[in-house]
Amino acid sequence: MASIMKKYRSEIIISLFLVIITLAVFWKVRTHDFVNFDDNIYVTENPFVTSGWTAEGLIWAFTTILDGHWHPLTWLSHMTDCALFGLNPGCHHMTSLILHLLNVLLLFSVLRFMTGAVLRSAVVAALFAIHPLHVEPVAWVASRKDVLSALFWMLTMWTYAFYCRRPAISKYILVLFFFAAGIMSKSMVVTLPVVFFLMDYWPLNRVRQGSTDGKKDLEKSKFPSSGFKRFSLPRLIAEKLLLFILLGVSAILAVSAMLSVQAFTMRLSSIMPEWDNIVRVPLSYLSYIGKMFWPYKLAVTYPYPEVIPSWQAAGAAVLFIFISVLAIFQARKRPYFIVGWLWYIVTLIPVIRLFNIGPQIIADRYTYIPLIGLFIIIAWGVPDLLARLRYRTVVLCISTTMMLIWLSISSFVQAGYWENSLSLFGRAIKVTNDNWLAHYNLGSFLLRKGNFKEAANHFSETIRIRPGNEDAHNNLGNAFAKLGRPDDAVRHYLEALNIKPADAEFHNNLAIALDMQGNAEEATRHYSEALRIKPGLAKVHNNLGNALKRQARLEEAIRHLFKAVQIDPVNAEYHKDLGIGLARQGKIKEAISHFSEAVKIEPLNAEFHNNLAIALDMQGNAKEAIRHYSEALRIRPDYVRAHYNLGSTFRRQGRIDDAVRHLKEAVRLKPADAEFHNTLGIALAQRRDFKGAISHFSEAAKIRPGYRKALENLEFVLRLINKGSRNPNVLKKP
Repeated sequence: MASIMKKYRSEIIISLFLVIITLAVFWKVRTHDFVNFDDNIYVTENPFVTSGWTAEGLIWAFTTILDGHWHPLTWLSHMTDCALFGLNPGCHHMTSLILHLLNVLLLFSVLRFMTGAVLRSAVVAALFAIHPLHVEPVAWVASRKDVLSALFWMLTMWTYAFYCRRPAISKYILVLFFFAAGIMSKSMVVTLPVVFFLMDYWPLNRVRQGSTDGKKDLEKSKFPSSGFKRFSLPRLIAEKLLLFILLGVSAILAVSAMLSVQAFTMRLSSIMPEWDNIVRVPLSYLSYIGKMFWPYKLAVTYPYPEVIPSWQAAGAAVLFIFISVLAIFQARKRPYFIVGWLWYIVTLIPVIRLFNIGPQIIADRYTYIPLIGLFIIIAWGVPDLLARLRYRTVVLCISTTMMLIWLSISSFVQAGYWENSLSLFGRAIKVTNDNWLAHYNLGSFLLRKGNFKEAANHFSETIRIRPGNEDAHNNLGNAFAKLGRPDDAVRHYLEALNIKPADAEFHNNLAIALDMQGNAEEATRHYSEALRIKPGLAKVHNNLGNALKRQARLEEAIRHLFKAVQIDPVNAEYHKDLGIGLARQGKIKEAISHFSEAVKIEPLNAEFHNNLAIALDMQGNAKEAIRHYSEALRIRPDYVRAHYNLGSTFRRQGRIDDAVRHLKEAVRLKPADAEFHNTLGIALAQRRDFKGAISHFSEAAKIRPGYRKALENLEFVLRLINKGSRNPNVLKKP
């Protein structure tokens, strides 16, 4: 052990350094929350994932294409986290951090193994570890596919390097296995076989040039690695045949998956490159390079420019061609240049939007693997450029240290923006212009948090930037509905339906707003339309049932409320609503059954206990009713309706003191309720507290002028007092 430690002392020290700086930059992610940008799809609202490892979930993971992606191992990764940690976001983030840390160490190790250059390999690994463009894959739970696929990428590179040193079937099988695992984590890994060709050229130096006896091989001084046998190009191509078969199958699956989410309207010819896409490609490549050198104003999402000025496109194309030509001319003298440049170009092809597949735009996470190529150019190229500098070593040490410090601070700050949705999308809005997606996601987050006014502002901004966004209109309608502005809500729901008329959710939301307006007939029509589009929507059946119930169409209402319970039998709210409908029909026993089910599902819901108690009271089971009223008040001591109902039950049982106590509490909590004052007045009169009774009857009549019951009770008490009083002039009518 001691001899091993001594032999690899430099590698061990560098590895520890890489671990420390990576953890220092990203340690704060353990306190970060999930964000409302795909985290709900991948984890928090995905029942297959949140259930952990189940037979049904495993089948789903391997058979599901979501948003055009097939990545079963990514699903299994998320399922494992949920099985171990539940929905603790910090633990999910830590898993991504650990995967990133493994990628850093594997990258350093495999580069050192292939090149023998310890310090240069360490620089590449350090840049990969802490570059701000790599914050997104680590700090975003939904980007797990990037760090997981990169892990299999690194393992495939590692096993390929060992295979090249001493070829063996077992090693080749491992290469195939890890490559397949990478594809099943994220299809972007398909470019790896092409990268193997680049590695064969440099640093492995496996390409035999000229005659078969090796006399015209490339100069060893330019290709420093040793111990790798050289082969002819046809032999190297044949060696990778199975890898390219896997690549082809994966590409076909990826295209089929993307086509499947286009409602089968897209033809194969329509995914081919268009001129507009082609002219943008050089600019996209150069924009990532710009972000690499100056990682400023990074955002989770960038607006996609509809129009590119011709001078920008032309300038980018010229510069892109110039760098490519320069790399070709430097291929023999500086092979790392052409390898690093082609690595960068090739690995970005799946997400550079050359083909019309998917919604890809510029995104920081897309650079996770591609930037390794540019980092290689920097790590090998800068020392070469400074080769004749007198104090080369000192300059390199100081500049590298300053660069790593700067990148560490930048990444630490950038990681902080991923703390939650508010900070993440707030930052994106601040550093970009007309970012409709950032406004939309921030609005969605604020809507869920109950900040309806601010949510409405962001949805309005989304619509200003992208007027045809039906989801923004729908959510703006939701915000206005919560703000008590049904007219504005109806207007935006109608706009959403004008854009997408066959959306059941939009019809449902419009119906709710129409219900708020009192337009029951029109609301019923839109609920019915929603069910025509999607008959199995439990919430719409429930909403329609409640609307019909308010119209006294109880038979129809009960039918839809029953349907909602049948579709979603574990929804306590649906059982409660059905119970109320049955109670109104006089079917108290059936109502009690559903109220009891609601309490069973949500035992800490005070309203459900109150509803069950009312039904039990109607059945004549006062003892059980009192128990559930009391439980409701234990859960929610300020539940005014439960105080009133319990007081009324006690009064009917003759427990007047208990009745007065709860009725007084109801009046205290809701002093403007005439019914509460009237009932308390009755209880006080029963306790022969006539003065108190008169006061509350009078207050009830004052709150609700013409309140007949209160006036009759007041008159009765006054007659009763006047009849038995020795001094009737003392009492005066209110």
